[in-house]
Amino acid sequence: MTAPATTAPDTDGPDGRPPAPDDSFDRDVLPAPPGATAALLRSLLAPMRARVAVTSLLLLLQQAAVQAGPLLVAYALDRAVPALRDGDHGPLIAVGAGYLLCALAGGALQYAFIRAAARVNQDVLLDLRGRIFRHAQALSVDFHERYTSGRLISRSTTDVESLRELLSEGLQELVTVVLSFVYISAMLLWLDLGLGAVAVASFGPLYLLVRSYRRRAGQAYGRRSTAIAAVIVRFVETMNGIRPVRAFRREAVNDAGFAVLNHRHERANGDALLEMARYVTGSRLVANTAVAGLVLWGAYRVADGTLALGVLAAAVLYLRRLYDPIDRLGMFLNSYQSAAASLEKIAGLLAQVPTVPEPSVPRELPPLASDLPGREVVFDGVAFGYRTGGEVLPRFDLTIPAGQTVAVVGSTGAGKSTLAKLLARFYDPTAGRVLLDGTDLRDLAVPELRRGVVMVTQEAFLFSGTVADNIALGRPEATREEIERAAKAIGAHDFVAALPDGYDTDVRKRGGRISAGQRQLVSFARALLADPAVLILDEATSSLDIPGERAVQRAMGTVLKGRTAVVIAHRLSTVEIADRVLVMEGGRIVEDGSPADLTAGTGRFADLHRAWRESLA
Repeated sequence: MTAPATTAPDTDGPDGRPPAPDDSFDRDVLPAPPGATAALLRSLLAPMRARVAVTSLLLLLQQAAVQAGPLLVAYALDRAVPALRDGDHGPLIAVGAGYLLCALAGGALQYAFIRAAARVNQDVLLDLRGRIFRHAQALSVDFHERYTSGRLISRSTTDVESLRELLSEGLQELVTVVLSFVYISAMLLWLDLGLGAVAVASFGPLYLLVRSYRRRAGQAYGRRSTAIAAVIVRFVETMNGIRPVRAFRREAVNDAGFAVLNHRHERANGDALLEMARYVTGSRLVANTAVAGLVLWGAYRVADGTLALGVLAAAVLYLRRLYDPIDRLGMFLNSYQSAAASLEKIAGLLAQVPTVPEPSVPRELPPLASDLPGREVVFDGVAFGYRTGGEVLPRFDLTIPAGQTVAVVGSTGAGKSTLAKLLARFYDPTAGRVLLDGTDLRDLAVPELRRGVVMVTQEAFLFSGTVADNIALGRPEATREEIERAAKAIGAHDFVAALPDGYDTDVRKRGGRISAGQRQLVSFARALLADPAVLILDEATSSLDIPGERAVQRAMGTVLKGRTAVVIAHRLSTVEIADRVLVMEGGRIVEDGSPADLTAGTGRFADLHRAWRESLA
């Protein structure tokens, strides 16, 4: 039959408290494998290689049109103006027409580039948000019990927004700087080797400045991203728990805690802005010094006739065009550091693998062996321990025949929810197997498993949408007649029909439009409509009042008939519908028998039953 069993964390820790969280989940950044961030970015851009190439070509042509201006100025000063003195207007008209054409071409190409780049950016972000959402849903329950929903929200909003800023603004700045550097350096060296060499030499201090800024800004933006995630986590947690916050007057305490996190974010953001200010100031100092030196040297050369005035004017214009983008390079580095920190966190999230994986070769459940809708459940040499360390469920064996309703009772922390979570395959055993009609749960694809096993929890979580949509959650193809039949069987039809729009009434966020007991009835109807072979009820009547509980118990007599069921209950009134009772104490199954036999005995269940009867009196 059984061997000792201890408890699950969360609700069933050995001391009644959750275990200490895994250290890796204490940090905002989940560990990402080396190269995961770059691989993620490549995978996002890979399907758009052709569009990225076209976008890059548009920017290349736009820069060519823009950078032709100083050459036209040089030609005008050295050729067109002297020709005009001789009465020849042709060269000056050609320069004006060329400048106008370059301006028009630059504007048109800029428009085409921005439009093409925007489409690429939005498609990348669409893909990334979808990946985060799908992956978060695919991760196992233990991940979500440790990694807060606030941090997931931060990954899909704040961090994705940082990447959007990089793609929409930062990359253009980077490409502009690179193209400007290559094009202008080549033109300066072609116009005058001396001026070009001095201009190129001035890039050395700028490179050192950029390198220093990148290192310091990376640290600052990492701290900023972590700080804003903490703010979001605290905000979401407080708003989700607003009822206990108001009930226990936690507003002042929460405000003080939020203020600490808010000030931490302010300091981190201020540090990032300060690094940006230092970079801009330094880059402008280097740029202005270089331009002043080149103008002074060039003026002496123009005066002694070794340098044409148009060449000097073109060189100065080119230098200003070169150093201005280097100023904007700080904006790119600003976006890059923020996006790099965010992308690393997203890559860390996407690198997490489910601890309850899909089978590589899924199997199907065998046909039902009898006319009963239930299936046999076997815990075969099962042991279990959480990755925080320590075995919490020593090896045990347990068989539940098909069609049997088993009630599991015991005090808080006895280990009841462990059985439910293993049977629902929210966790996999660390040793042994959980079998459904002889098939290991690990060999079943998730859709097959969820058709065979359904769990109704005490949360009775409802999604925004109609009552009918929430009942049909497990069978979206169900007809309205089938939905209403399930609601009637469970005793929910009358209150649903009395709602303003009946089954089409929107229950709103978390089902807040209806009472807790009504939400529980809807969740029962949902489970009934799904028609599972095994039904797990984990404290599922805890939100019902006495009349509601009795109504549900009457309905359950029909619902559970012939179906395998595991009922975890604190209320012993629920045990009356069971064929068999397991009593757990301190993580061990200490009694096993029918309700009548255990009640008539002298064991733990008899004591619990007697105390319950006295409480009713």
